[in-house]
Amino acid sequence: MSGHSKWSTIKHQKAANDQKRGQLFTKLAKAITIAAKEGGGDLETNFKLRLTMDRARQANMPKSNIERAIDKGAGQGGDDGLFEVVYEGFGPGQTAVIVEAVTDNKNRTSAEIKKMFDKMGGKFGQSGSVAFQFDRKGQILVEVKGDEEEQTLKLIDFGAEEVEKAGEFFEVLVQPDRLFELSKKITKEGFVVKQAELVYVAKNMLELKDEEKSRALKFLEALDDLDDVQNVFTNADL
Repeated sequence: MSGHSKWSTIKHQKAANDQKRGQLFTKLAKAITIAAKEGGGDLETNFKLRLTMDRARQANMPKSNIERAIDKGAGQGGDDGLFEVVYEGFGPGQTAVIVEAVTDNKNRTSAEIKKMFDKMGGKFGQSGSVAFQFDRKGQILVEVKGDEEEQTLKLIDFGAEEVEKAGEFFEVLVQPDRLFELSKKITKEGFVVKQAELVYVAKNMLELKDEEKSRALKFLEALDDLDDVQNVFTNADL
């Protein structure tokens, strides 16, 4: 498989244990508002909103916060002029990095992310500078319970393209347009889905020396901690 699972698992565990709940809720509220702005507030027809709301519920985000974010996106109270933006660049050891952000000020966000690249020994890149090294995929994190081999075979039978154990989860990859369908099917069959989202998966992983791994991980975590950043993807084999 891609080896992408290590950073994905670190991110998920970090979010689950994150004590900065206010910052996490703010990021989730932005993502919900954007999803509602793009596709409306109906969960039956807006898959992106449903996925984002699932993430919010798993983080124990208050229902009132979720509803307020949906109302903003649906045009009730204004959406704060939020936009989705994607940045690319190189991290320590020439690792490829893609950053997804939601912002009301592109210039501010761009400056903050560029500053972090410079500060942590990376290089801020132009659009397209590293994107060709990744594939867009749907990713589902499924709890590991019982016989691992049996679970893996079932997930493949359900239509998963790739399945890899990553700590306490199976990381399941599927084509983006099948993410919602497969997530529902896996849940219906009794599996516990912890997260389902669209991700960038590196086509080839880049091996790093121990010192570079440490620097790369600190860099990725620093990017992920920025208020406007929603997701960070890399080809670093951590």
